Amino acid sequence: MPENSTNVAVNRIVGLIFVFALHAVALYGLWQHRLISSPQEVLTLFVNFISPPSPDRKDEPKRPAPPKPKAIEKPQHRQIVAETPVLAPTEYVAPPPLPKPEPVIEAPSMPLPPGPVTMSSELAVACPERSAPAYPPQSRRLGETGVVVLRVELNESGNVALARVDRSSGFIRLDEAALAAVRAWRCTPARRNGQAVRALALQPFNFILNGN
Repeated sequence: MPENSTNVAVNRIVGLIFVFALHAVALYGLWQHRLISSPQEVLTLFVNFISPPSPDRKDEPKRPAPPKPKAIEKPQHRQIVAETPVLAPTEYVAPPPLPKPEPVIEAPSMPLPPGPVTMSSELAVACPERSAPAYPPQSRRLGETGVVVLRVELNESGNVALARVDRSSGFIRLDEAALAAVRAWRCTPARRNGQAVRALALQPFNFILNGN
């Protein structure tokens, strides 16, 4: 029993020594890393600095007061007004002269090319007043048939100015009957640039007998 008590006491003393050793090591480490201030640094924290006495203000020269800033005048907006001179009732101001009209330059009329124009269709298309040629009686008796083509020239009034045989039917009587009929036609004059002009056209006539 006494031996057990002695062992317990020894163990406690060893444990206490071990704890103190750990604390000592810890404190040394903190001091090495400047986490714990040294005694000199701790003492400097309690030093009080005494300010020197202020000199007597009576001996100080008086400083002149700073000049007051002058008020800045705001620029006034000035309106520019164009004044019209007042005219007396007797004075008269002449109106400005009217601009001169520019002269109208007319394009010179182009002269028409000489010679009649050639119509693209048959003469009968442009002739509202026309009649078919009469079949010559002797040609009927003799059985003369054929196609005659006339070349016709119209004047500016639409009347036939000239007619001639362009292609004969082969019989003089048939050709003359066609010329007599076409000379009596009244046609619409051809126009070029809005003006009536002479024109040329072809007109065929087909002479046939009934039953042939």
